Amino acid sequence: MPTYRDEAVVLRTQRLGEADRIVTLLGKERGKVRAVARGVRRTSSKFGARLEPFMVIDVQCYAGRSLDTVTQAVTLAAYGRDLVEDYSRYSTASVIVEAAERIAEAEPSPKQYTLVIGALRALTLGTRVPQDILDSYLLRSLSLAGWAPALDDCARCGAPGPHERFSVQLGGVVCARCTPAGVMRVDAETLEAVRALLSGDWETLDAIEAAPRARASGIVSAYSQQYLDKKLRSMQVLEHDRLLGRLEPARTSASVSEQGAEPGSEEKA
Repeated sequence: MPTYRDEAVVLRTQRLGEADRIVTLLGKERGKVRAVARGVRRTSSKFGARLEPFMVIDVQCYAGRSLDTVTQAVTLAAYGRDLVEDYSRYSTASVIVEAAERIAEAEPSPKQYTLVIGALRALTLGTRVPQDILDSYLLRSLSLAGWAPALDDCARCGAPGPHERFSVQLGGVVCARCTPAGVMRVDAETLEAVRALLSGDWETLDAIEAAPRARASGIVSAYSQQYLDKKLRSMQVLEHDRLLGRLEPARTSASVSEQGAEPGSEEKA
């Protein structure tokens, strides 16, 4: 049986039988992988704790027909321990890994892996609002997969902007001639916030007031749901908790130099 080794982040786990677990991984080189980890639910397992969501591991597997088999796992970064202690960060991280699993089906790549790692690390640092990290991750990962929103020229006819309407279905801003009925109007500050999230320009984002940033977040949510085919379960939970007041979007004004790693920062280095 062929074996391989890769650096990977654990996206999801499922119970299998009495002591086994199916682990969904996003590998740096191999993309999305589903593998069986034998006996990891036993207390005597040597690497059970290493195969939990949000853990970054150096993993060795046997390649199988439908499911691979994990034979070795070494911890590279234990983000899970920090994230589970804060409900807001944990909820946000759950959306990120669910989105990563969905996007990886369409376009696995080392850059997608880098974005996930950068987003999880930024969440553990706690120096940015989780919603900013999530919005930036969603836009940048969708862009890598070929679904970048048009923010300057018309998404339909290519007419140069600026434009005042944003169509989720058409993929970005649209001119007056191409605007379908019911399309939302967006102001320049909201579009600037979306651009900052897409590029990871935190200094520009922090200079924008809360109202246009909130509108930009709504655009990102609607846009990601459109191009991920259906609403993420973890995002439904996140939005429900926010409506109930369980999550508080406390904004910070920290600059880029104070943030450490942000989504995709390893890619820029």
